[in-house]
Amino acid sequence: MSEELSRRTALKSIVAGTAALGVSAALPSFALEPYKSTALKGNVNHSVCRWCFGGMELEALCIEAKKIGLKAIDLVGPADWHILKKHGLYSSMCNGAEINLVDGWNDPKFHATLIKNYSEMIPKVAEAGYTQLICFSGNRRGKDDETGWNNCVEGLKQVIGIAEKHNVVLVMELLNSKVDHKDYQCDTTAWGAELAKRLGSENFKLLYDIYHMQIDEGNVIANINKYHQYISHYHTAGVPGRNEIDDTQELFYPAIIKAILATGFKGYLAQEFIPRYKDKLKSLRDAVNICDV
Repeated sequence: MSEELSRRTALKSIVAGTAALGVSAALPSFALEPYKSTALKGNVNHSVCRWCFGGMELEALCIEAKKIGLKAIDLVGPADWHILKKHGLYSSMCNGAEINLVDGWNDPKFHATLIKNYSEMIPKVAEAGYTQLICFSGNRRGKDDETGWNNCVEGLKQVIGIAEKHNVVLVMELLNSKVDHKDYQCDTTAWGAELAKRLGSENFKLLYDIYHMQIDEGNVIANINKYHQYISHYHTAGVPGRNEIDDTQELFYPAIIKAILATGFKGYLAQEFIPRYKDKLKSLRDAVNICDV
């Protein structure tokens, strides 16, 4: 992982506007290598998280994504939406309104900033033709569940009407608090589902990260079946290590994806693993094929 951008660093850079706005005249050689794509089955809307391939310029990633058969790229902000549109790719999970992963809706001291950010970003997402915008609970910092739920409801209710007006879904990501995001509050599906129930809006959903939830609670398929009505997006990665989703890790993704589809899910599944093999694009192609049930 030392050779890759951490997600926290990558998101911070994107939010700060440091993501590249263009592409160099000479694309990396790996973006120009011919690859004969195998037709995908069409049951899954495949995406990939931009930050996992931070060593590639976005335009090069778009070219490769199209070859593989992906329909979208996750975690791209407004400054780069034009690049996705150029390549006919969708922004399946927009970002750029959040402060970071730790300062979120569960703490009133961040509400003013978050309300301003989301009030401004939601119309931009809608105008661009997109429908999902990520958000985070933030770290507990000593807050119990009830306090966290109440604070999130208090803050999110200030912007959920704007989301409803513009047909944009605010999507809170479930992150593990045992390994990667110590003290994060929305760290179980049940916690996120309870927040969704309290908000009572179809414009608030959960991002079920399979990697994170395997670490914090397990029972992945059972929890997907139980809480699927609150989930609008999925992320993948191998456990342990957050690397390739091949036979070196403990999850069997074909069964998980079949279970997701059986719930009637029509949204996007985004690969969010950190490639450790030399041919990172082969790792991505392999992951997509594993999930293409």
